[in-house]
Amino acid sequence: MRTNIKETVLRLVILFIGLIIAHLGVTLFLLTELGADPFNVLVQGIRLCIIKTGFITPTHGTVHMVICFLIILVLLFVDRHYIKAGTIVCMFCGGPIIDFFTWLLQSFRIEAAALPVKIIILVIGCVILAFGMTIVIRSEAGTGPNDLVAVVISEKTHLRFGAVRIATDVIFVLIGFLLGGKFGVGTIICAFLVGPVADFCMPFSDAIVKKILRLL
Repeated sequence: MRTNIKETVLRLVILFIGLIIAHLGVTLFLLTELGADPFNVLVQGIRLCIIKTGFITPTHGTVHMVICFLIILVLLFVDRHYIKAGTIVCMFCGGPIIDFFTWLLQSFRIEAAALPVKIIILVIGCVILAFGMTIVIRSEAGTGPNDLVAVVISEKTHLRFGAVRIATDVIFVLIGFLLGGKFGVGTIICAFLVGPVADFCMPFSDAIVKKILRLL
C-alpha cells in the first residue's frame, strides 16, 4: 500500500513537471503574437466573447481553466475512466502556469523581435509543448483535458495519435478563429507539427517515466 501511494505521488510529480514544460511552450506561442497554438486560439476566442459582454474581463489563464473544466464534464459522460487526479491538476494549474510564464517572460519583449527570430521561438515552443504533453500522458496520472480530447478519440477509433491530434487542433482553430481568436502562421505550424513531434517523443517520454519509476 505504501509503495502504491509513493508511486501515485511520483506519477503526479512527473505529470506536474510535464505540465510546466508544455505550458512554457504554450506561452512562447502566445508571446510571439504569430497566432497561438490551436487550443489557445479557442481560449482566446471565447475570452473575447466574454469580454464583449461587458460583465467581466477574465485572464487568459482563467478562461483556459474554465474550458478545461467543461471538457471534463463532457468526458464524465463519455468515459469517466480517463479522468484521474492528474486531470484535475491539469485543469487547475494549466491556466495559472501560462499566466506565470507570461509575467516572467514579458520583459524579453518577444513580440517586438524580428520575424525570423519569432518563427524560431515559435518552433521551439512547439517542440517544448509536444515533449511536455507526452510526459504528462506517459505519467499515467491523468492527462490535461484539452489533450484528452485527442487521446480519447485516438483510443476509441484506433487511429494514430498524431493524425487525430492534427484533426482536433484544426477544429479548435476553426471555432476559436470564428469567435475572434488570433490565427496566424504560428497556429498552422503548431497544428501540423505538435502531433507528429508528440508521436516522435512518445517512446522517449515513456522510457524516461519508466526509468524514474524504477527508482522506487
